[in-house]
Amino acid sequence: MKLLAKDTAIYGLSSIIGRFLNYLLVPLYTAKMAVQDGGYGVITNMYALTAFILVLLTFGMETTFFRFSTKEGENPGRVFSTALTGVTTVSTLFFLFVIAFLSPISSFLGYEATPQFVWVMALTVTLDAIRAVPFASLRQQKKALKFAALQLLNIAINILLNVIYYIGMDGHDPGYAFYINLVCSAVITLCLYREIAGIRHGFDPQLMRRMLVYSWPIALLGVAGVLNQVADKILFPFLYTGSDMQQQLGIYGASVKIAMIMAMITQAFRYAYEPFVFNSSKGESLSDKSSELRDSTSEDKSKVSQPSTLNPQPSTLNSQRVQALAMKYFVIFTLLAFLCVTGWMGVLQYIIPEGYRVGLKVVPIVMAAEIMMGVYFNLSFWYKLSDKTYWGAVFSGIGCAVLISVNAFFVPHFGYMACAWGGFAGYGVAMTLSFIVGQRLHPIAYPVRRILAYVLLAIVAWIVMCCLTSGLGLWASLVCNTLIIMAFAGVVAKKELKVF
Repeated sequence: MKLLAKDTAIYGLSSIIGRFLNYLLVPLYTAKMAVQDGGYGVITNMYALTAFILVLLTFGMETTFFRFSTKEGENPGRVFSTALTGVTTVSTLFFLFVIAFLSPISSFLGYEATPQFVWVMALTVTLDAIRAVPFASLRQQKKALKFAALQLLNIAINILLNVIYYIGMDGHDPGYAFYINLVCSAVITLCLYREIAGIRHGFDPQLMRRMLVYSWPIALLGVAGVLNQVADKILFPFLYTGSDMQQQLGIYGASVKIAMIMAMITQAFRYAYEPFVFNSSKGESLSDKSSELRDSTSEDKSKVSQPSTLNPQPSTLNSQRVQALAMKYFVIFTLLAFLCVTGWMGVLQYIIPEGYRVGLKVVPIVMAAEIMMGVYFNLSFWYKLSDKTYWGAVFSGIGCAVLISVNAFFVPHFGYMACAWGGFAGYGVAMTLSFIVGQRLHPIAYPVRRILAYVLLAIVAWIVMCCLTSGLGLWASLVCNTLIIMAFAGVVAKKELKVF
């Protein structure tokens, strides 16, 4: 747990600093692009598209690389080289396809007047996909500092170029944000030349076939997962019938940025936790016999009952206990972050101009959805370690179908509020299904009652903050909310750290 906390802190620090600096771009973009111009709506839509395409181009090779590089009998260098060659080939073909059919693609997406937006972002996402496997290699080798340094360098260049154009040159064109992203992607890709040189180990067709068998459900899981995050922003232009479509999308996109602190936390946790679990389970392949393991534990002490016919390895039991503890601490930390963001909304709202603040009511909903997404990720390891990744595709697919259905039925009537609730419903369904099926096939003694108690306590604290501070001024509400947050933290410290 200390090792996991250390790596999460390193990834988290770079992510926190990076997201904070990126937050500075939100007031910059929204100040330079008025709501009525719809420029920030263009940025929101285009970034959602590229996030979706990036998952398609990497087709689950990051997680697949982790799994195969830790399997006994596999050559890690050959695994890396094969994965990188596959992703590079697919990404290059994608970019060539976009260039060949640039005009019809731009027209379909609604950018017939600005096709340069399309090809610039296509090239950017191609470079991002190519460097995904080298970044995964850094995480697998526990080179967290180099990983964090490159991420921060990317953000620093991005901020600098945006300041030069939008402030120094007093620019207003949203397209320059895309050009700047292309420059950043190119620079960071060049910085990974040592890792990319590992491609010299060659391409193994037989290995790639085995990797694809493992990765295709992961790819479907990733597609469904990213659709849960960006489908609303992609579908909104096709579903919303009002003439102010780009303006409404811009308001939603700007408001969601404030809620993305939760995505930052879950991403930092994921960066550290995924290689941590795979490395700690090196050489293991969980069999269906693990379904015979039943937990007869108390909330925090896992004592797995073992049938006399089954003799599980200590590392398996320890891995299960680590996953249970990590789940509890993850939920506690994200609930605390939820209360901090909602409690300090009176200050955080100034990140975006007044014209965009009407959308801030989506922030608690989106943050709650991100918490469920993090829980869902934590629950995913039972099928990743047992090589039954198709379960992830099933859960994410159902969740994505729920999200799209909510958007399709309610966006025409309720606008971007339906987008927020769609994500909440989609993640909630995927999380619930993964927990139910996982506990039947590969049970882990999660401290469910204690976790639910903390969730209920956080909900009560949030409701109290909303009721008590509705009529107070800014500073009075901040003081009141801070005391409530400290009370929540105090309860957690007493129960978990025994400090009182």
